[in-house]
Amino acid sequence: MKVTEEINSEIIEYLLYAERDAHEVLKITNEYPELNIEQAYKIQKGLLEKRIKENNTEKVGIKLGLTSKAKQEMMGVNEPIYGDLHADMREESDQPISCSDLIHPKIEPEIAFFIEEDIVGSNISEDDILKATKYIAPALEIIDSRYKDFKFTLVDVVADNCSSSKFLVGEKTLLNEEIDLGNIQMSMDKNEVTVQTGVSSAVLGHPLTAMAWAANLLIENGGGFKKGDIVLSGAITEAVTVEPGDTISAEFDYIGAIKASFSE
Repeated sequence: MKVTEEINSEIIEYLLYAERDAHEVLKITNEYPELNIEQAYKIQKGLLEKRIKENNTEKVGIKLGLTSKAKQEMMGVNEPIYGDLHADMREESDQPISCSDLIHPKIEPEIAFFIEEDIVGSNISEDDILKATKYIAPALEIIDSRYKDFKFTLVDVVADNCSSSKFLVGEKTLLNEEIDLGNIQMSMDKNEVTVQTGVSSAVLGHPLTAMAWAANLLIENGGGFKKGDIVLSGAITEAVTVEPGDTISAEFDYIGAIKASFSE
């Protein structure tokens, strides 16, 4: 079956309805197995445009996904994926996050980059990313796939904006030569019990590698990192399931700590 504009619109509405109503749905490749990754990004773009209008929000950044080699092997791919962050997805540490708005949330520790100038051109390097970044910060991303049992193919997850749901960003730290970006140790606690430890090298060997990859692909696809963007560079560890009453805290070398709490 050819994937027409009408089918694209139906898929977009199907996925948006799942978010609005906070209920899981069957993955779209069950009905449309012929969908490819290019079509998935097209669906993602349409979904994000409609979501911005419906929620009266705006794009504030980008998130990277599948930045660990283990996850890539599991999904049968050899590069990360990306999605958008919207203003209404951002949460603050001093306010509990309501689980009633979510389907089956999980949380991941990441490093956030604050882009201070547009990144343009071709063959973007890690040095280019460094020059355009003034601050970094500890971050937590709440991922919440719309798909039943959190199971999906690569095409499904890209169309679903890479499971993006909510995110928190901690206090900014001036990026300087004393910070070893490729060796930031992190420990994450759930209800005061350590559940994950990791190091920033889990993100494609170095977060800057992931950032440069994303910058080049975004430019190739007509986008890019823009001044003012917040970029979540990829999960340092596996995601942890959260429920009402949970408190998650993550502490990072060099850049400090961040906390999220969850309510009904």
